[in-house]
Formats: sequence, structure tokens, C-alpha cells
Amino acid sequence: MVCVFASTTGEFVIAGILPAIADDLKVSISAAGLLVTAYAIGMIVGGPLLTAFTVRFSRKPLMIWLIAVSVIGNLASAAAPGYPLLFAARILTSLVTSTFFANAIVIAASTAPEGKQASAVSRLAFGMNLSMILGAPIGTFIGTHTGWRATFLAIALCGAVGLLLVARLVPNLPHESPRTSVRSEWRVFRSPDVLIAIAVTAIGNAGQLAAFTYLSPLLTDVSGFGEESVALLLLAYGVGATLGNFIGGRLSDRAPMPSQVSLLASLAACLLLFGLFGSVASVAAILVFLMGALAFSVIPGMQTRVFATARSAPTLAIAVNASAYQLAAALAAWWGGAIIHLGFGLKSIYFAGACVKAAGILLSGCAWLRDRQTRHIGEPGSI
Repeated sequence: MVCVFASTTGEFVIAGILPAIADDLKVSISAAGLLVTAYAIGMIVGGPLLTAFTVRFSRKPLMIWLIAVSVIGNLASAAAPGYPLLFAARILTSLVTSTFFANAIVIAASTAPEGKQASAVSRLAFGMNLSMILGAPIGTFIGTHTGWRATFLAIALCGAVGLLLVARLVPNLPHESPRTSVRSEWRVFRSPDVLIAIAVTAIGNAGQLAAFTYLSPLLTDVSGFGEESVALLLLAYGVGATLGNFIGGRLSDRAPMPSQVSLLASLAACLLLFGLFGSVASVAAILVFLMGALAFSVIPGMQTRVFATARSAPTLAIAVNASAYQLAAALAAWWGGAIIHLGFGLKSIYFAGACVKAAGILLSGCAWLRDRQTRHIGEPGSI
């Protein structure tokens, strides 16, 4: 959780220190913004490839090396004398992030008692919630008052603490098989269940990711909030995300697929309500909290679903799943901007997001039906 907190703070905090970086390195805001794009691309492409090529390593030593690279990447970011080296340091840091997350999730799920895997994953994901509520604001505060380089130093220090905790406390589990190979790992994607689970992550999250990307203008231009209120509303979103993360983990432990379908349906309803009543400030404030709670309630179950369907190569499947989430975020920002550019207005993002969410519900329903059919075939007397 500490390592996840450090990594995701490093990803989210860029938005808060972007102007300071642009000023100090004498580059435009748009050029500085490419640091975010570079980090996302590094996770999307680097995560699955690095995970596939490290399948022969034992998990604990691998995790220690991955965290060490992340710490070095953040130290290099703090010391970068110019934009090109900062850009390279951010890519280096992003390349190891997905592989670390994947191994951490597999260890959390593998060491949890039977029926408690989703709750274990939700505790791990709590680090991400904390980075939204505390990490990014504190990192921005540090960057504002002592310089953006100090922010990366603080993140590196937090990562170093996480490294020591992993070395001391995390059990050393072997990889899937000592004889595994890159080719055999990729065979896991021949399974329709694995592909559906990853597609649900991408499509099931794309709707609210578009709404979250444009949440600030939606709150100011549609709901009528002042700019000074946006930070408080984002805090409400983060608090909701934290509660939803834990509640979603418990629900997924009890009934994985029914809870996934019902939570996605609830999130679609939340987006529709935002589109219909989001212009009322008091209603919008409540819906921001609910959107945060529902958006993060589905994540533990989705991660656990990938783990359960990809038993032969769960680490690679989870790394690809993380890439699918990042790709969904990038595409959601693009199609949300396209909707605005075509003249449909900001509010239409809510309705479009609900439609995309409906596709995720259908995919989840298909997965649930496949599970029921498989159980029926396995019953005594069935064919």
C-alpha cells in the first residue's frame, strides 16, 4: 500500500506542479503536459512487455528491484537539469509501475484467505485512494513552497520506505512456474474469459473516466460552482472513492459477478442523474461523492476477476489489465473532447458515459452467464 501510494502520487501530482516545471525548465505548458502522456504510454506499453520478460524471477526480489528503479527514477526527476532528462526519467519510472502493481496484486490475492481476495486487493488499492486525497495535494503544497524538485525527492523517500517494508514483511512467492516462458505466458490470452475480464475493465471504466477528466469544467460551467469549490468537491470524490473501494471489495468477496453488474449499473444511473440534474449544485455535490464511491467500488472485483480467470499467468494478465485501464483513460479523454468539439456541450459527456457504461454491463452479464453455464456443465448428471 505504501509503494502504491508513492507510485500513484508520482503520477497524479504532475498536474499540480506542471506550471512550476514549465517555468523552471523554460518549456511551454503543453510540452510539460507531455510528461503525463509519456508516463501513461510507458505504463501501457512497458507494463505487459516487462512483465512478460520477468516471468522467471521470484516475486519478492523482482518487486524490490522494481521499487528501486522507481526510486531512482524519481531521484533522477528531481535532479534533471533539463526537460529531455526529466522526460526520460518519467518514462523510466512508468515502465516498472504496471509490473510492480501486477506482482503486488498477485501476492495480495494469493496470500489472502479463500473468499477474501477482493478485500485484500482493496486494501492494496487504498494506497491509490490516499494518493488522491493526501498525496497529490501534499505533493503540490511541497512543490509550491519548496520547488517541484522537492516533490520528487519526497516521493522517492516514500518509495524507499516502501522498499524496506517489502524487504522485511512481504513473503517470497514463486512465479507461476519455474519453467515458464514468454510464449507460454502470452497463451493466457487465448482464454475468452480472460479477454472478457480485461475488456470489462477498459469499457466498464471508460464512461466515468471521461466524466472525471472534464469534471472541473463540468462543475463550474454546468453545476455553477466557483473555481474555489472544485478542490473541495475533488476531495469529496476522493473520500467517496476510499469508502467505495473497501465496500466494493467486501461485496465482490461475497458475490463477485452479481456485485460487478449491479455496481456498474449503479454507476451508469449516477451518470444519467448527473446529466439530468447536474445543473442543481446541491445535487451535483452529492453525485460527485457517489460517482467517486461507485467508480472505485468496481476496481477490486475487476482485478480479482482477472486473477481468477488467468490462473496460468495472472501477473501478465493483470499487467495487461492495468494497461487496458490506462488506454481507456486516454481514449475517454479523447472522445470526451471530441463530443465537446462537435458542439454537443459539456453535459452530453454524462449521457455518452452512461451509454459506454451500458456496454460494460452487457460484457459483465456475458461473463456472469458463462460462469453459470460452466458450473451447470460441471454438475453431476449434466452434459
